[in-house]
Amino acid sequence: MRYLRYLFLGTLGVVLITVAVANRDAVTLNLLPADVAALTGFSWSVSLPLFVVIFAALVAGIVVGFVWEWLREHKHRVAADTHRRQSARLEREVKSLRQPAPGSQDEVLALLDGGGRKA
Repeated sequence: MRYLRYLFLGTLGVVLITVAVANRDAVTLNLLPADVAALTGFSWSVSLPLFVVIFAALVAGIVVGFVWEWLREHKHRVAADTHRRQSARLEREVKSLRQPAPGSQDEVLALLDGGGRKA
């Protein structure tokens, strides 16, 4: 299984390096479209190699997906925590019920000791 993981990671590395080498040309990213930038008087742009833009988009997509899934599963984590606390409380209660209180005698033994007769 370890070799399959190494094979996958090696293949992924070769693919990523190939994409990076094939997309070295610089591209300009603008914060706003040209018309909106002219209207607002604010224009921000940066020139980056295309592979940086592609990899940044992939990383951003993965991060957004993880955060979205974490938020979506919040109700399940809350329910699991509630069930865990309830289970621990019930286990403590069962443990306390199994241990007789000090000085108390079992009802059956009390009846046998008394001979089953009422005095």
